[in-house]
Amino acid sequence: MTLVADFCFTFYFFHNLNARAPYPLHSSGLESEHRASKMHSVLKAALTWVLVAAPILVDAASLQKVTSDFGPNPRNVGFYIYVPDKLAANPPILVNPHWCHGDAQVCYAGSQYSTLASKYGFIVIYPDSPNTADKCWDVSSNETLTHDAGGDSLGIASMVRWTLDEYKGDPKRVFVTGISSGAMMTSVLVGAYPDLFAAGSAFAGVPYGCFSGDGYGLWSDACATGKVTKTGAEWASMVKAGYPGYTGWRPKMQIFHGTQDEVLNYVNFEEEIKEWNTVFGFGETPTSSTPDTPVSGWTKNVYGDSDWFQAFSAAGVSHNIQNQENTVMEWFGLTCTEADCFRWGLWGPTEQ
Repeated sequence: MTLVADFCFTFYFFHNLNARAPYPLHSSGLESEHRASKMHSVLKAALTWVLVAAPILVDAASLQKVTSDFGPNPRNVGFYIYVPDKLAANPPILVNPHWCHGDAQVCYAGSQYSTLASKYGFIVIYPDSPNTADKCWDVSSNETLTHDAGGDSLGIASMVRWTLDEYKGDPKRVFVTGISSGAMMTSVLVGAYPDLFAAGSAFAGVPYGCFSGDGYGLWSDACATGKVTKTGAEWASMVKAGYPGYTGWRPKMQIFHGTQDEVLNYVNFEEEIKEWNTVFGFGETPTSSTPDTPVSGWTKNVYGDSDWFQAFSAAGVSHNIQNQENTVMEWFGLTCTEADCFRWGLWGPTEQ
């Protein structure tokens, strides 16, 4: 864009200088007119070349809707994707489901992930909820809570598989993050598709299975208000039921929650801690606790070994919790461009 602007300014300057000057730029006569005409022709030709080349110089990547058949999608979840102009070799994939009353376009515009994707060369998938009533995700049906059984989660899993194939993505570097309903879907995908995702990061969500019920996209007032509590073992059994018979490697998990959340009660954060600690086989006591991280008033608690489960408590924060893209990027290792980047199957506990 700078090159185009410079040429445009130069052309405009020489083209208009005679008209604007209080005196002639050149002396009178045919020689002066010939020189001016020649300069005008040269600059016009140069500007024409720059304008033709301009699309090559400008980052043209944008959010695109995929309308082709990308695999099983029983609920007709919308598929939007951001593919940067310059992809990394075997690019990682980030899935970013939106919140209730949001959509893929708003989610795309409302975070830094597309900009970061252009910088580091990964792909971002922005699913769009088919629930037109409130645009919340199906995190309630047995189908969505079960591996490859249906629901919104299967449509999103199909998007990931299609993208891996279409762009030769790295199947061991697939990640998911979301806020509110997007956080709930994050937990569903990490729980029901542990073979597909390497890690998740959930802001202001609820435990996997907390909204479970008979139907798609049900709202559980009991869960939202913190009235659903279970033992760690009870929560973990729900996660394990999400992929019957699976005993392999489990994705690492990161959660954030405001202590003054008025939509999804803070009790859900405490229940999530019980759930994931039991899934990973960790104890209830943090192995480390760091205040004022990543911002003042937030406390980072780490559980177990290998920094596998992080829980951030945001003091005084409502449901409108601030996204922390840089913290999430570091957690996923999406800033890494070396051969030893974090990936599925690397480090961490195995199924207990």
